[in-house]
Amino acid sequence: MSEDLTEVETGTGELLCHIDGRVAILTLNRPEARNALSDNLTPALRRMIKSLGDDPKIGALLITGAGNAFCAGGDVKGMGSGIARPERTLEERVAILQERQRTLTGVLVAVRKPTVAALPGPAAGAGLAIALACDIRIAAESAVMATGYARIGLSGDYGVAWLLTQLAGTARARELMFLSERLDARRCEAFGLVNRIVPDDQLRSAALELAKQLADGPPIALGYIKDNLDHALTSDLLTSMDLEAEHMVLAARTTDHSEAVRAFVEKRKPVFHGQ
Repeated sequence: MSEDLTEVETGTGELLCHIDGRVAILTLNRPEARNALSDNLTPALRRMIKSLGDDPKIGALLITGAGNAFCAGGDVKGMGSGIARPERTLEERVAILQERQRTLTGVLVAVRKPTVAALPGPAAGAGLAIALACDIRIAAESAVMATGYARIGLSGDYGVAWLLTQLAGTARARELMFLSERLDARRCEAFGLVNRIVPDDQLRSAALELAKQLADGPPIALGYIKDNLDHALTSDLLTSMDLEAEHMVLAARTTDHSEAVRAFVEKRKPVFHGQ
C-alpha cells in the first residue's frame, strides 16, 4: 500500500479500512486466529462492503487479510459451545443465517464495481466463499484454499457451493466439498479459482496495482459489464445479446466513452468521471 492513505473507522479493530485514491482496502485483522470471522468482524465487514459499494467516490474494492492468512472462515473453537446463546427454533436459526449470507457474500456479489481478493495465505470455509464472491482473486505463492466444511461435519454456507460450481464446474465443486482437500496456489489457478499468482512479498503491491487499474476504469461501463456477465450465468445466447445491445447503446451515450475516444486519438490515458 502507498503511504498516502485515508483511514476509515469500521467500528472494530478486527476490520481495517483504508482509502488509497479510488481503491477501498478492507483488511480482516485477526491474524492470531487466521482472520476467522467473529461477532465483531463479520457485522463490520457487512456494513463496510455495503457502504463502500454504494459510495461513488470508490472505484474498486480490495479485500485481504492481515498476517499470513486471508480468512479461515468461522471460528471453529467457538462452534457448538452454546455459551450465552439464547434458544431459538429451527426456523429462526435458518432465517438468521439466510439474512447473514445475503448481507455478506450476497451483497459482495451485488456490488456494481470491480472487487479483488488478495490472498496472503489460507482461505477456508466462509472465508473461501468471500474470496470466490470477488470478481478477481490474486494469490501469494504460499496461499491455499479449502472448503473445510465436511471435516467438521457441516454442509457449507455463504454461497460456497454455487460459487465453486460457477468457477470450477460441478465435478471439481463436488470433489472440493466432499474431500475438503487443501489446494495450493497452483492447483487453485488450474481449477479456475485464482486469476493470478505472485511471490509472497509482492502480493500487496500487485493487488493494489490491479485494484487501482480497475478503479481508474469507466464506472458506468464496468457496471454494465458486471450486469452482462451475471446475466450470462442464467440466460441463453440471444437473451444475453439483447441485454448487451441495450447496455452497449447506453454506454456509448456517456461522456466517459467520448473521453476514451479522445484519449485514444490523443494517445493519452483517459480520465473517467462516471458520467
